[in-house]
Amino acid sequence: MRQNKDSYDVVVVGSGAGALASAIVAHAQGLSVLVVEKSDRYGGTSAVSGGGVWIPCNHQIAALGGEDNRADALTYLKSSTRGMVAEAKLEAYVDNAAAMLRWFEEHTHVRFRSLPLYADYYQALPGSRPGYRTMDPEAFDAAELGEEFFHMREPSPGTLVGGRLAMTAADAHRMVSKEKGWMKLLGGLMARYWLDIAWRRRTRRDRRLALGNALIGRLRRTMLDRDIPLWLNSALVDLVEQGGRVSGLVVERNGQRQTLTARLGVILGAGGFERNQALRERFLPKPTQSGWTATPPTNTGDALLAGLKLGAATGLTDHAWWAPTMHVPGEEKQRALFMERALPGCVMVNGQGRRFVNEAAPYTDIVYAMYDDHQKTGRSVPAWLVFDARFRRRYPMGPLLPGYAQSDARVPEHWWGTMIHRAPTLDALAERIGIDAAGLADTVARMNGYAERGVDLEFDKGGNAFDRYYGDPDIKPNPCLAPILKAPFYAVRVDAGDIGTKGGLLTDEHARVLREDGSAIVGLYAIGNTAASVMGPTYPGAGSTLGPAMTFGYIAAHHLAAQQQTGPTSAELVAEHTS
Repeated sequence: MRQNKDSYDVVVVGSGAGALASAIVAHAQGLSVLVVEKSDRYGGTSAVSGGGVWIPCNHQIAALGGEDNRADALTYLKSSTRGMVAEAKLEAYVDNAAAMLRWFEEHTHVRFRSLPLYADYYQALPGSRPGYRTMDPEAFDAAELGEEFFHMREPSPGTLVGGRLAMTAADAHRMVSKEKGWMKLLGGLMARYWLDIAWRRRTRRDRRLALGNALIGRLRRTMLDRDIPLWLNSALVDLVEQGGRVSGLVVERNGQRQTLTARLGVILGAGGFERNQALRERFLPKPTQSGWTATPPTNTGDALLAGLKLGAATGLTDHAWWAPTMHVPGEEKQRALFMERALPGCVMVNGQGRRFVNEAAPYTDIVYAMYDDHQKTGRSVPAWLVFDARFRRRYPMGPLLPGYAQSDARVPEHWWGTMIHRAPTLDALAERIGIDAAGLADTVARMNGYAERGVDLEFDKGGNAFDRYYGDPDIKPNPCLAPILKAPFYAVRVDAGDIGTKGGLLTDEHARVLREDGSAIVGLYAIGNTAASVMGPTYPGAGSTLGPAMTFGYIAAHHLAAQQQTGPTSAELVAEHTS
């Protein structure tokens, strides 16, 4: 039967991993599905992300020699979410995440690989694991997408070697920590890219997709196989509510408004509100700037605002997936500093030149610490990451390659004094960036003592498996601590950035949007950063954004399919829509 282009069983708003996953599962349940995307690129924030998923009890753990169980996973989540998430939602996630993963591996192109050494972020909490729960999407050949590849959102430059070569999370770990064979790995990546001459004549983008681009590529290939329509340049304008349920939506497609019927419901997976300065001022701690985020410019909270118009409740709106970020001149979004902070020989300080956090802590905790210290000192937003010539030569820093690969002479001139600062002494550096010189000198002296002993007596940098994941194993006795001694000295500004907001529409264990009285808005579902996160205020492990986005998309699609037996008939809904 030919599908009416204005009427579907389910309409999904957004095109990140959660949105595409929900569309695929709904289609597999026999439903007609349309995906609408605001921008001219599909993939959303997922495409520029690491693409990982945090899946407790996943089926690969045992085969790799690890162990996990439901009780420990729930214990860990209950502790890390600090009582801010309904237990039913936590149980829904733990009970469905592994099933979601297995379903996608059996029915789609999606493939992940468990990372045995990527530890949960809070190793001191009960139920944590030293690895295995975080999973990395396997690389994918962009040629399998045909021309559709060129409509995918480009990866963040920070996830590419030299701004060109794609690398998986496992690749990145091997190269940054200089594991055995890392140079051969890098050489292989370079040779494969540069020798793929036919592909490079078409585009400078890497044919080997990794991280978020690999995940989105695999999901999009599955949609193409199933002929699931995706509309670009189709922004959500409003939701249509009739007879106490959401029955459709209004989109603006290529400048023209169009009303769509969603016979069973609408799934909102359109990202957060981090690019909306007014909403940031309304909800997030101050100071706050939309320009500090590392996400695409289209995440302006459209779905959140549409839900609020219907009386939806919200949760966790004063929280974000915080990440310290730095500005790179000419780029559309800031770069998050994920791994650099853990490396030995750097220190993060406030305007007083003082430390206030373990530099290797989970990135969301870094920004919480920035705001906490800013309340006390007024001088932690922004903060500064300071390092010396030895660090500069050995390690990357944002867009800067290690000095052995990119000397100071090869750094773009306009980066000096804007993105990166350099001085012959610590005192001169402090003056250049406007922080207290005496405080910085004392802090560096303390760090040098900790490096010699191998123990950070203030914040325990390098004291657990998560910290050490991106440490340098050649540095003893602590892979995260080295002295800061060799001139010249460097600093980069660190902003209170994010990789998305985590507060949004409050949902239940079925991903249904709830009203203030706790009742469900029939026909309306929210997932990903459009919904209040199941992870509460913290970040239990790498992949804690996309794991829940895909899992609750999977849950929502199954719940919608079940409504075919109990919901209003198509004729009734059409009558409501036209009356």
